[in-house]
Amino acid sequence: MPTIREKKQLMSASEIDRTLVRLAHEVLEKTTDLDQLAFVGIKRRGVPLAQRLAAKIESLEKRKVPVGVLDINLYRDDLSTVGERPVVNAKQIDFPVVGKDIILMDDVLYTGRTIRSALDALFDHGRPARVQLLVLIDRGHRELPIEARYIGRMVQTSSNEIIEVKFQEVDGQERVLLVERVDDGAPQPA
Repeated sequence: MPTIREKKQLMSASEIDRTLVRLAHEVLEKTTDLDQLAFVGIKRRGVPLAQRLAAKIESLEKRKVPVGVLDINLYRDDLSTVGERPVVNAKQIDFPVVGKDIILMDDVLYTGRTIRSALDALFDHGRPARVQLLVLIDRGHRELPIEARYIGRMVQTSSNEIIEVKFQEVDGQERVLLVERVDDGAPQPA
């Protein structure tokens, strides 16, 4: 059975914060109408990402950016591996998405399947004017034609490597790790 081994730390707490400051400035530079801007974080680690960026923009521009939460469990294309009966969690988007400039946020962009599911869930709320994607880490290996407009850091990975983002709000620590699956030498069941 493979185990996980930490290879290296990719970002410290201060590096994450500096990256979020840069991303906030990029969003402001590329947004023509701040009144139409809204953030939607994909549950789990996309949520603190969206909340932190909204706070940074509020401190820079003295205006609030609405933040919504999207739980995509029912929209996943791998429901058979999630469980027999997936749990329905309410979406927490307390603003109209119709006509908004939505920035969808997640911690890591990998195959693109999570984002595809999130788009399905988001469009159940209405039709935004535009949807863009912001991720802290883009690790490549796309299976779908999905691309982020805002990227904290590109990290090339192999198929046995995993990016672990740790946020204080979710994990009680703040860092980004590169870990890998390693064979522990135990015989595999037949």
